[in-house]
Amino acid sequence: MSDLYEKALHTLKEYFGYDDFRPRQKEVIRQVLEKKDTLALMPTGGGKSICYQIPALVFEGCAVVVSPLIALMKDQVDSLKENGIAAAALNSALSNEEAAEVRRAFCKGELKLLYISPERLTFEADHLLPQGNVSMFAIDEAHCISQWGHDFRPEYTQLFRLRENFPGIPMLALTATADAITREDILHQLSIPAENLVQDSFDRKNLSLTVKTNFTKKSKIGEMVDFIKARKNESGIVYCLSRKGTETVAEELNRQGINAQAYHAGMSAEDRSQIQDNFLFDRTKVICATIAFGMGIDKSNIRYVIHYNTPKNMEGYYQEIGRAGRDGLPADTLLFYSDGDIVQLAKFVRESPDENQKNLQLEKLARIQHYATSLVCRRRILLGYFGEIMERDCGNCDICRRPPRRFDGTIIAQKALSAIARTREQENATMIIDILRGSRRSDLIAKGYDQLKTFGVGNGTPAEKWRVYIQQLIHLGCLTMSYTDQKTLRITEFGRQVLFGEKKIELALVTDEMVAPKENRKARDKFDSSASPAKESENRLRLSSKEELEGSDATLFEALRIHRKNLADAARVPPYVIFSDKVLLEIVHRRPTCLTELAEVPGIGSMKLNKYGKEFLDVINEN
Repeated sequence: MSDLYEKALHTLKEYFGYDDFRPRQKEVIRQVLEKKDTLALMPTGGGKSICYQIPALVFEGCAVVVSPLIALMKDQVDSLKENGIAAAALNSALSNEEAAEVRRAFCKGELKLLYISPERLTFEADHLLPQGNVSMFAIDEAHCISQWGHDFRPEYTQLFRLRENFPGIPMLALTATADAITREDILHQLSIPAENLVQDSFDRKNLSLTVKTNFTKKSKIGEMVDFIKARKNESGIVYCLSRKGTETVAEELNRQGINAQAYHAGMSAEDRSQIQDNFLFDRTKVICATIAFGMGIDKSNIRYVIHYNTPKNMEGYYQEIGRAGRDGLPADTLLFYSDGDIVQLAKFVRESPDENQKNLQLEKLARIQHYATSLVCRRRILLGYFGEIMERDCGNCDICRRPPRRFDGTIIAQKALSAIARTREQENATMIIDILRGSRRSDLIAKGYDQLKTFGVGNGTPAEKWRVYIQQLIHLGCLTMSYTDQKTLRITEFGRQVLFGEKKIELALVTDEMVAPKENRKARDKFDSSASPAKESENRLRLSSKEELEGSDATLFEALRIHRKNLADAARVPPYVIFSDKVLLEIVHRRPTCLTELAEVPGIGSMKLNKYGKEFLDVINEN
């Protein structure tokens, strides 16, 4: 075991340019080298791929990697080849001739890693795999095997056959998103002993978390334009709920001078492939997409992820924001939450014929709503969902950056509760707010609500502030909201105690900054991800953006990026496959003068050193 592990360390340095494994990587790799079946839970960007790529290079034979996404396979294979590693993929994107060549190479022992889709594996497990020397199995995106996971795929349920057909060959299952019930199901489905579970922290400290609630469509576009223009020349993803939404948002952004493209499953395969390539090769900076996009790419320099619509669960949200900052450098996330999205998502869930799934998904939907509308540290809520306790606030979310001031909100609560009671709990928040503000809308008057004692008692408070106060009343247990098209409000027993003065209630003060729509604000600051807490976290890393560098450092960084882009274009691979932004930034900091010094930069292995080292040294010397 000691010899194998020493070989693994040597392999890591030679091919990937790192001196040691991260703690959880080390634990996983030791177990795999001991041929123990293992489940690894590691965050996106946490180095999951290394956990099977290193054993694959250490073991005799070829590792078979099951991956559900063709684009992800291509990314992985391209990166491995750039590092001098023999790898190939077998999926439906290949021609018959290309597939035959991959099979031949596998059977002749010429490959160290073979990526294969779960659909293709069903056939190849009986025909191709017995003809080669399989060293191990890696099941990527392992949450797909569980019916309780957020992205269940029926074809994954056949993977248990690998255990039957290839006894004694180690299996490593990997995922970045699995709650407790999903973890248990993966272990059961793949017959992995519970003690072989290795779980890393879900905390992505480099991601800044921000939520904006109940913005109008016009306000959201304005906010996004400010957000994106503050990150000029950086890559980002905007996730939308519908195909039409992706096209509408991309069109609006382009109208504002932002280079954006839409991506969704309704497009032809050729168009999707071209749009994805434009993004990977930095020809397009912003992709507006449904959740089908992003899981299948390893693009390391995505600096932000925006959710134009509310996600349907925490697992999906966590995985989607995980597209940002894979290189470990700071990245930003922005979620636009709306009650309307929750109602629409709940409607989709209720159409499910499976009662167990229906109840589970509704509960998951409630948890994302709590995350988005709560006024406590968002990271604590996010990590708590995955069973990880964080004992202090993170300092890198919107709540921590601008903690809410609290006050005795009993009077405000009583006004809202009284209006709800006097309408016999038959109305939604919009109608209640209009009653409180004294609206003259025709349907309100037709119902006689203008005659209520509460009519107009809250006209000094803007509608958007009332909406946030009502959300707080829901979270504090005074109200419940029916997730039907009407979204009617109901008063709880605790709410009645507050209404009749038996209990007092404390609310967070809602400021203009929290709710003001873009078209009405005057002196409001632009959205700025650099508005970090007064005391920077020790884990905060420098941004890769050249705007964060000064003088000759900025000049050198840009020169390195240009040279990397030229090399990538010549090799027909995305720029980050050559070197990540993090590697370029480290080169700027160290300014190596010879190949020996360049070899000490983390992330530069022997193959790339020999292939690109002299050229990059020339760029350094010229700048």
